[in-house]
Amino acid sequence: MNHFALPGGAGIDLARFPVDARDRLRAWDASDDYLLQHLADAEVALDRSPDGSAGSLVILGDRWGALATALSAHAPVQITDSWLAQRATAANLARNGRPADAVRLLSSRDRPPARVDVLLVRVPKSLALLEDQLLRLAPAVHPGTVVVGTGMVTEIHTSTLELFERVLGPTRTSLARRKARLIFCTPDPDVLAARPANPWPQQYPFPSDVPGAGALLAGRTVTNHAGIFSAERLDIGTRFFLEHLPTPADGHHVVDLGCGNGVLGLAAALAAPGAELTFLDESFGAVASAEQTFRANADPATKAHFTVADGASGLAPGSVDLVLNNPPFHSYQAATDATAHRMFADAKRALRQGGELWVVGNRHLGYHVRLDRVFGNCRTVVGNPKFVVLRAVKR
Repeated sequence: MNHFALPGGAGIDLARFPVDARDRLRAWDASDDYLLQHLADAEVALDRSPDGSAGSLVILGDRWGALATALSAHAPVQITDSWLAQRATAANLARNGRPADAVRLLSSRDRPPARVDVLLVRVPKSLALLEDQLLRLAPAVHPGTVVVGTGMVTEIHTSTLELFERVLGPTRTSLARRKARLIFCTPDPDVLAARPANPWPQQYPFPSDVPGAGALLAGRTVTNHAGIFSAERLDIGTRFFLEHLPTPADGHHVVDLGCGNGVLGLAAALAAPGAELTFLDESFGAVASAEQTFRANADPATKAHFTVADGASGLAPGSVDLVLNNPPFHSYQAATDATAHRMFADAKRALRQGGELWVVGNRHLGYHVRLDRVFGNCRTVVGNPKFVVLRAVKR
């Protein structure tokens, strides 16, 4: 847990979600601090508009709820693509004695507020996600809307500023402070009226040159919402995994853990239409992508569930026969294996005796060591200079 000092001398206690005593990463950074200090110094009016319309203050991309918790007295709306960010916000509100309904939590797939008077943007890693969200919010923005973005210097690029200018209006940046920078955008009626159409979600045909389970997907349409990993083409790790994917049996319960656009689970469903599939991801956009990809290609009789959650923690113990997993190794800009390790432990808990976890990962990450520690066994199925496919069995 971290103590976050606020302008004026007060402070709040913050933690990421789920709380891990070994995790030394903070739930806020200098860009959050810079933005809050600017709001205080500039005396930006954060309360509801004079006519009382809801959604006056919108916080976009708040990573662990630092901004929403700090500004909870102003009834903000938080919009995020991350289920973990929502849970972190709820936990941080409770941790600091703030009412649970002090912040309205919306996902990236929810309908945005009808009016935005103050828009605070924590610049995301994905420019595509920022594009999608700004275009979705643009109809609610008006010439009087105060728009301030924030991010670390390494996260704000010329393309970031050009995107604000193309969707909302003239944009400039602040001087850097503690390696953080602010973005100031002035909404322009002409720019708002002429904004481009939202290109998301996007689709691509699955390539026809992927052997193994990939052959079942050849030519099929894959749907990708903004912000998911490798949204414009099949990534090489998933390609390698599909070449060596196990074939489930009809009646088996298969989980695509960290599903992204769901091509692993779809391949399993096409190989065994009588199997039951569960697609899990902490990204709202990823689960929406997986569901659209599945519905467009799978046998309608195949049973499937689509759940936004933290890994497989919500699955009943002993209810799963096979887990397919291509785990992430970044949490925003920080490289970390904490998410993968949590996925492995959750998978073991959800698997029946004899059930299997199959993982693809970069060779240098050393997932085999953790899998052997969690399961008591781990076998390398296949490898190449960059990736390995690993198999662990619950015994």
